Amino acid sequence: MLFPFSTSSQLISGLSILSSARTTFLATSRMRTPSASTSMLACSSSTATTTSDDKVAQDWDAERYQTQHAFVFQYGSSLVDILDPKPGEAILDLGCGTGELSREIAERVGSAGTVIGIDADPQMIAQAKASSSSSSTEDVASFRVADARSFELDEQVDAIFSNAVLHWIPEADRAVASMSACLKEDTGRLVVELGGKGNVYEIASFLERATSPELNPWYFPSIAEYSTLLEKHGLEILSAQLYDRPTPFSEGEDGLRNWILMFGGAFLEYAQDREQLLQQAESELRPTLHNGDQWVGDYRRIRLVARKTRKK
Repeated sequence: MLFPFSTSSQLISGLSILSSARTTFLATSRMRTPSASTSMLACSSSTATTTSDDKVAQDWDAERYQTQHAFVFQYGSSLVDILDPKPGEAILDLGCGTGELSREIAERVGSAGTVIGIDADPQMIAQAKASSSSSSTEDVASFRVADARSFELDEQVDAIFSNAVLHWIPEADRAVASMSACLKEDTGRLVVELGGKGNVYEIASFLERATSPELNPWYFPSIAEYSTLLEKHGLEILSAQLYDRPTPFSEGEDGLRNWILMFGGAFLEYAQDREQLLQQAESELRPTLHNGDQWVGDYRRIRLVARKTRKK
């Protein structure tokens, strides 16, 4: 077992910080609280508030995300097909990252439609804006920094789309409350994919053994757990699927370490020797996650489609 802390007091301090940090929207870094000058908007949830105690433990490298981990949004294209955007619709892309799927949705809603991409990481939003500035969807898709637990919109939207984001939000109740509040009643639909129970089990188990379970930033619910949460906030489940999706990592022999560097920052934050941890990960996980040619992540995903019901 690795012990990547120089002293026991550092371990205790680290665990205390990360225990608090793991209860936040870790999918994005440097959480921003809306300024006092921001006007109140039309859709908001009374339970979705941001406090001064909110912390983060995951930083994001937008360039690395686009170049080394493009599979995240590439796999999401099939989810856009399930969303089936219609011309003229207003759609929110929650956790839009660098905006690839937002632009794909924008192409389908056309010039009469609107796509809003939100992400709490300023680097991701800056890259999304830069990539969209000269695209054909520049006037359709807009991007802004916002917190998935407490976002607000000027008007309710026809649909909310989210790919590979919600498993970074342990405060799922707040996120779902915000989403429900911003969907049109009776017609508003929700189409999401997130890591399900058992997602990246081998990787997560190693990182927890090598550091501490308290550092784990991920929230991988069962399909029943998340479906129940959606129903609690007035969303009727239309379809629900839990499936295995073995996911090849790019960058050849560096695939696993690059994945950990990108997505496992919470575990590495207090590591005394990151290289030692990465080397041991490669050694221990090779028998189960390397197929002889490349690293393949043991992904399990939940896909949910829901509709907002009319209040009775």
